[in-house]
Amino acid sequence: MRSEVRILSGAMFLEYFSSGPAATHCILLGCSKTKRAAVIDLPFEASVKVLAIAKRLHLTIDRILLTHSHWDHIAEVALLQKELGVPVYIHPEDEPNLRSPGADGLPLLKPITPARADHFLSDGQKMVLGELMIEVFHTPGHSPGSVCFYLPKEGVLLAGDTLFKGSIGNISFPTSSPEKMWRSLEKLAKLPPNTRVISGHGSETTIGAESWLPNAQEYFG
Repeated sequence: MRSEVRILSGAMFLEYFSSGPAATHCILLGCSKTKRAAVIDLPFEASVKVLAIAKRLHLTIDRILLTHSHWDHIAEVALLQKELGVPVYIHPEDEPNLRSPGADGLPLLKPITPARADHFLSDGQKMVLGELMIEVFHTPGHSPGSVCFYLPKEGVLLAGDTLFKGSIGNISFPTSSPEKMWRSLEKLAKLPPNTRVISGHGSETTIGAESWLPNAQEYFG
């Protein structure tokens, strides 16, 4: 498991680490002033570590946010939901696979306990976390209900598996859609070039560094 990466910007506290067989990022996003926090995606073997980080920093986790419902991002959602009694947020088009892991046609490496969604995310929705404002972008393509979480004031995009450094999320899965992915990437291309991008796997990048974004279909189609 890779050591965590910590980012501090104004009221924002963000720490993430990779976990599980797919080296999936688990992100702890918090308001350093109010000490309210959210966990974004929960791969295998992430719950214990994210709880320890929150305890060490005196953060209160009050929600679980999911970028999408592929098995490596939802593996321990039910575990943390039961432990903390906090609500889970997901886009409705990915909810069936949260409720019945494997419904998306992807094989599961290990059994995953089903979880319930308490709230549905929508494109353009704005969420308040302490003094932070989070905007939801619906970015289908990798999965029908993929979303990104954007913090405009802090200049940070939590991109899930929509955008990676130099690449995009797999669009050959049973519920993927290349055409929807191109439109989603066009939307992300309009963000400020210095927007810091933290993806569901791998290294960070910026919107400006991914100059191919407006022409993604030419590169990956």
